[in-house]
Amino acid sequence: MSELLTEMVPKEWGFATQAIHGDGTKVAGGIGSLVPPIYQTSTFVFESVEQGANRFSGFEEGYVYTRLANPTVQLLEQKIALLEGADSALAFGSGMAAISASLMGIVRTGDHILCSRSLYGCTFGLLKLMEERYQVEVSLIEMRDEEEVRKAIRPNTTLIYLETPANPTMELIDLAMVSKVAKEKGIYTAVDNTFLSPYLQRPIEYGCDIVIHSATKYIGGHGDVVAGVIAGSRDMMKQIQMTTQKDLGGILAPMDAFLLLRGLKTLALRMEQHNCNAQLVAEFLESHPFVSRVFYPGLPSFPQYQLAKKQMKGFGGVIAFELTGGYEAAVHMLNRLNLCRLAVSLGDVDTLIQHPASMTHSGVPQEERWKMGISDGLVRLSVGIEEVEDIIGDLCQAMER
Repeated sequence: MSELLTEMVPKEWGFATQAIHGDGTKVAGGIGSLVPPIYQTSTFVFESVEQGANRFSGFEEGYVYTRLANPTVQLLEQKIALLEGADSALAFGSGMAAISASLMGIVRTGDHILCSRSLYGCTFGLLKLMEERYQVEVSLIEMRDEEEVRKAIRPNTTLIYLETPANPTMELIDLAMVSKVAKEKGIYTAVDNTFLSPYLQRPIEYGCDIVIHSATKYIGGHGDVVAGVIAGSRDMMKQIQMTTQKDLGGILAPMDAFLLLRGLKTLALRMEQHNCNAQLVAEFLESHPFVSRVFYPGLPSFPQYQLAKKQMKGFGGVIAFELTGGYEAAVHMLNRLNLCRLAVSLGDVDTLIQHPASMTHSGVPQEERWKMGISDGLVRLSVGIEEVEDIIGDLCQAMER
C-alpha cells in the first residue's frame, strides 16, 4: 500500500462526510495539498534490481506498472469500498469492463449463471457471447420470489447476477431473499447497483458478494468520464485483480480516477436532488393523459413500492414511461424536447432521455425485449438536477405538440 494511503476515516462518520474525506489520505512529504495528486505515469522506477524482483514476486509492497496498480486509482478504490461497506474494490475503464472482469473472473466453461430477466443490453450481449463461445449456460428469470429462484438453480450454478432496479423497466429484486438462497447453495451473487449508487442502496448489507457500478453514471455524475467499479470481499477482489483485471487489461486511467474522486464529493447532494426531482416528474407523468404507464419505485402504484421502501434509501433519478400513442408518439415527443437531452447514459446532472428499443437495447432480440417489459413505445428518462419546473415544462410541451 502506498504511503499516501495511511489511514481510514472513522466509521461513525456519515455518508456525505465519508464521501469527501473517505480516502483517508495524507500527502507524503508535507506538501499539504488538499486534493490528492494525479499520478499520471505508466510505470514506476525501482531503486534496485532486488526491489523490482521483490515487487514482482509480491514479497515487497509498492508500485510496478499502472495496469497493475496506481496511487490515484487506489484512492478511488479505497473510497468506493468504504462507501459500499466492502473490504476492497477495483476500478475499470468502463462499466462493461467491470462486468466482464467480474463474470470471467468467477465463471468457468460448463458453469451456469442465473440472471434477472431485465438486463442492460450490453450485459445481455456479453452473456450471449459467453454462451456461444465459452459454453457457459445462462438463464433469465424474473426472480420475483424465493421458490422461483430455488427452482432455477442448477447443480452447476456458480453465480446469480442481477440488476435492481433493472434497466430500463425499474423492476426490483429482493436482495436479502436472493442472497439467502445463494448462500445456502454456495453460489456467489453479483448486483449491478448503477441506478442507485451506494448512497441509496448497499447490496453487501443484504448479504450479496459483489457490487458493480458503471461509474460513468452517478458516481462521476457530470458526463465527462467513462469508468466502472466493483466492490466485495478482499479475497474475491484479489482473485479478480490478479486474473481478469490484470490480464484482460481493462483498467482505469489516473486522470479518470481523479474525476471520479471529485464526483464522489458531491454524490450525496446530487442524489438528494435527483430523488426529489424524479419523484415530482414521475407524479406529473402519472397524471398526464398522454401517458399510459409510469415505471418508478417511488410511486405507490408501482407494484414493488413496499420492497423499494425496504431496501432503498431513496427511489433514484431514473423513470421509464409509455405514451398512449406507442412508438410513433414516443418518437414525436423525443424529437420535440428542448431542455431534456436526447442521449444515452444516465446519472448526469443534465436530464437525459432515450428510446431503449432503438438505442440501448437495440441489440436485444425483440422477443427478449418484450419479455423484459421493453415495449417499442417505452421511454427512459434520467432526471437531472435542473429546476424541476423546467424539466416538467419541457416534457409537457413536447407531449402536447
